[in-house]
Amino acid sequence: MTRSGVAKSIVFLVTAALLLLAGGGESRAGQGAHALALYGTPKYPPDFKHFDYVNPDAPKGGLLRLYQLGGFDTLNPFSGIGHPPLARGATARPIDLIGLTFDSLLARSEDEPASAYGLIAESFEWDRANRWLVFNLRPEARFHDGSAITADDVLFSFETLRNSGPPGLKASLQGVTRGEKLADRKVRFIFGPGETRALPLVLGSLPILSKSWWQGRDFTRPLAEPPLGSGPYAVQSVDPGRSVVLVRAQDYWAKDLPVATGLYNFDRIRTDFFADSPAAFSAFKNGAYDVRFEWESRKWATGYVFPALTRGLVNKLNIPNRRTEPMRGFAFNLRNPLWRDPRTRRALILAFDFESLNHDLFYGLYRRAGSYFAKSELAAPELPSDEETLLLEAFRGQVPDELFAKPYSLPDNADHAQRQRNLAEAAHLLSEAGWTMKKGKLVDGQGGKPFVFEILVDDPSWQPICKDFLSALHHLGIQASVHAVEEAEFSRRRAQAEFDMIVARWPASETPGTEQRTLWGSAAADQPDGLNWAGIRSPAIDRTIDALAASPDRQTLVTRTHALDRLLLWGDYVIPQWYMPEDHVAVWDKFGIPAVTPDQGAEVLAWWVAPEKSKPAAKDPVKARP
Repeated sequence: MTRSGVAKSIVFLVTAALLLLAGGGESRAGQGAHALALYGTPKYPPDFKHFDYVNPDAPKGGLLRLYQLGGFDTLNPFSGIGHPPLARGATARPIDLIGLTFDSLLARSEDEPASAYGLIAESFEWDRANRWLVFNLRPEARFHDGSAITADDVLFSFETLRNSGPPGLKASLQGVTRGEKLADRKVRFIFGPGETRALPLVLGSLPILSKSWWQGRDFTRPLAEPPLGSGPYAVQSVDPGRSVVLVRAQDYWAKDLPVATGLYNFDRIRTDFFADSPAAFSAFKNGAYDVRFEWESRKWATGYVFPALTRGLVNKLNIPNRRTEPMRGFAFNLRNPLWRDPRTRRALILAFDFESLNHDLFYGLYRRAGSYFAKSELAAPELPSDEETLLLEAFRGQVPDELFAKPYSLPDNADHAQRQRNLAEAAHLLSEAGWTMKKGKLVDGQGGKPFVFEILVDDPSWQPICKDFLSALHHLGIQASVHAVEEAEFSRRRAQAEFDMIVARWPASETPGTEQRTLWGSAAADQPDGLNWAGIRSPAIDRTIDALAASPDRQTLVTRTHALDRLLLWGDYVIPQWYMPEDHVAVWDKFGIPAVTPDQGAEVLAWWVAPEKSKPAAKDPVKARP
């Protein structure tokens, strides 16, 4: 678990928008619709009562205690500055603490790729060409002070977030030409030329701010007081840098809507902030907080041995999910001449021994990330289909010929002999790329410059993980090292491309679209606030992303995403790492959990405090302070 910081807070908010990037569905004209979906028909009909992954009869009450590493210096999570209090590590997708105090026009379903249902907006209207969209607001929608949510608030929120929100969110809103008030509870957005399929759900995901509350306040500066919201929770108390307590809004205006039924069952949600991971884990064992998602395989396999677990007061849960796993890996900085030859990059991929690492350090709990859309139908099959080949033919000569005829494969280090063969192949590729061995060190065959590089990481725990990799590189004559820096320095150097190689993790989407330009597009290669950290510049990838974003139906989207995945893999821009096939969750035994887990993984906000599980140790734990 890495430490929280400015960049990760921004990335989380951007990711939340990316996950909602979708369009108005195949039927491009409508009036009075109850939901928006990317393609086809939403899962839930107009008269649905609740989502399948909740218990509509869950009792209300009790306290949910979470934790976060680091601290915070602003209570405005939408400005893209500072360290807002986001509960990282509490869920598979972090609970946005202050975000829970705000409602949006739409509420997303967690068991569909990209569908959202009316929240503040009770219905929608749009034209067949998808050039405008109207939101009709519910007359009962209210802020916590009782004031009505109006078209003025919606337009204020749109303009403010487009001008001063997180960079990725600002970029995703640029396709909206303007918003206009049609009535007190009716607002229309006009879309510009180009691909606009994403815009309806992007707009629907925006938190709605109170225009009157923000008057006279600077949205771009850190905020010490809780902003006025309208969501299921309000801020009860703040201990700066140490804790945030939310209280359930008893008169929450949307509590009886289908999108809220069975959710938000806790009377209070408290998050304590800890300086580092060891302190946080020690506090959990002593009962300081309730839920811990564990991403360290070694700790999950060997570290959960303490009295409360032995006595059955804490449970270890392996919770399945069906979400698309993001690519994470060692990213080459392609701006560095060291990595311009793809044979050099492939040689380092061959030198990385995932199998031994997984066996020796990870207890076999990880799976290799062999796709940029792992564990989903979006992952490219072994060979391109006829439809995919037709798309990729336009790039023949620009991409490896093997792409059309053979599967992309990562090296298999099943045994020592195969390991040696992989290293021998790596040495051969390095020789072909112009590197020669002199006195046990690899040097540039033309200038004699030694092969030296640094892996930039944000956590010292990467040192033992990289040990065998560095040893293999040394065997090849490469002088590599790992350099761990603080989160703020890591984020700065990553944004400024001041690195040779970094550990990176990109957001995943069930419905990839225009946001892929921010991740892999040439235009984003030199944008400090972009996510194309590797500096990829590929006309083939750019054109494939354009085609993907214009997909008219789900099957076409899948085919074009296969093509993008294949291009990224064959480019060898990253040494792929791993993912966990399920969520590992340790939880104090005080909760009821719904029988159905949504595709995206455990939904903690659908849990409840179970009266039959009230135990003294769970109710009155030893409180460990950050």
